[in-house]
Amino acid sequence: MKEHARPITRAWVIHPEIVGADRARDPELALEEAVSLAHALPDLEVAGAQVVRLRKPDAGRLFGKGKREELKEAITAAEADLVLVDGPLTPVQQRNLEKAWDIKILDRTGLILEIFSDRAATREGVLQVEMAALSYQRTRLVRAWTHLERQRGGLGFVGGPGETQIEADRRAIDEQLVRLRRQLEKVVKTRTLHRAARAKVPFPIVALVGYTNAGKSTLFNRLTGADVMAKDMLFATLDPTMRRVVLPGGGAEVILSDTVGFISDLPTELVAAFRATLEEVLEADLICHVRDISHPESAAQARDVATILESLGVKDTVPQIEIWNKIDRLEDEARAAAMTQAARQDGVQALSAVTGQGIDDLVTAVSQALAEVRHLSDVHLGFDEGRKRAWLFQKDLVEDERQTEDGFDLTVRWTARQEQQFEDM
Repeated sequence: MKEHARPITRAWVIHPEIVGADRARDPELALEEAVSLAHALPDLEVAGAQVVRLRKPDAGRLFGKGKREELKEAITAAEADLVLVDGPLTPVQQRNLEKAWDIKILDRTGLILEIFSDRAATREGVLQVEMAALSYQRTRLVRAWTHLERQRGGLGFVGGPGETQIEADRRAIDEQLVRLRRQLEKVVKTRTLHRAARAKVPFPIVALVGYTNAGKSTLFNRLTGADVMAKDMLFATLDPTMRRVVLPGGGAEVILSDTVGFISDLPTELVAAFRATLEEVLEADLICHVRDISHPESAAQARDVATILESLGVKDTVPQIEIWNKIDRLEDEARAAAMTQAARQDGVQALSAVTGQGIDDLVTAVSQALAEVRHLSDVHLGFDEGRKRAWLFQKDLVEDERQTEDGFDLTVRWTARQEQQFEDM
């Protein structure tokens, strides 16, 4: 078994910190997140990590001569096979550093693409990752990646179709992108049909969104009884999962959606490529923003999520509930303060998806929020139910009406409260 095992790749993680730059993040915490990203890849071992402070980035090599030599000594001493730079590298910087250090280098975008290529499970997810990786590679055709395995899930962009074009010219990559777009269009059409079918079902969609590793999948499993992968790992869930579920305690019947986690400085290639995957968020009737309230930079992470939601085109009119998760990780005094603060704010729920504390209050809040959300229903009225029909038209709830032999078939869009008022007539 050991003879056939894939070799472990030793990685050295660097977080460049520009002195004097207006940075919202603590550099040590940013380095910790970069190390967590590295751990999210299989067969990769972090040999070392450090914050490198720069007065001014070198246009051609990022680091100055002295710092480059110092880093080379550390990387060589650690016997690393790969350097991960937690930030953007230009193609020129990446090429020059690889020559200077004689080692493979990935920047933050490349690393996240690697993780997504390893985690994509659905056909759509695989196609989108391939397209994002090809768009990224298009400007980086100068290197031969000969010393790394080109297998699915290994280190090296995107296993599967298209990997033989690593040293191809831009025209060949563009041809691949056209082919992938055509395949993706077919998959998206199928998803559109599925979404249209769901639209006919009178169940509101509740989408869980949040920073990666905030606990969305754990909460999803708690509410649905499903077995979605939930690990203390960045990007443990990539492809969206949807379940029809009756919320505990006799709550509303909803379709619950667990989505990919967001992250600061998410590569623009991935924002564009995964737009179709995240369309479930755009279609949601209620968004539950899950935060890891125990994280030192929880507020900054929340701002990153809000920025990405805005870039995706999520409307301000979509109701949101903010969920402060992982209160079980707080000290007693901090936990009590968080619970009190959450209770004083509208639309905020503090809970622990692991222990179940606060879940009942969340279910109540979701049910109350959905009571004001409009959904589609099919209603049949007999000719003798003119009063009900007039009420529907008076409230401007009817979207379509068809006369039948024994009455009227109507399609109405209403809130749960209006539906209950109708049934009580």
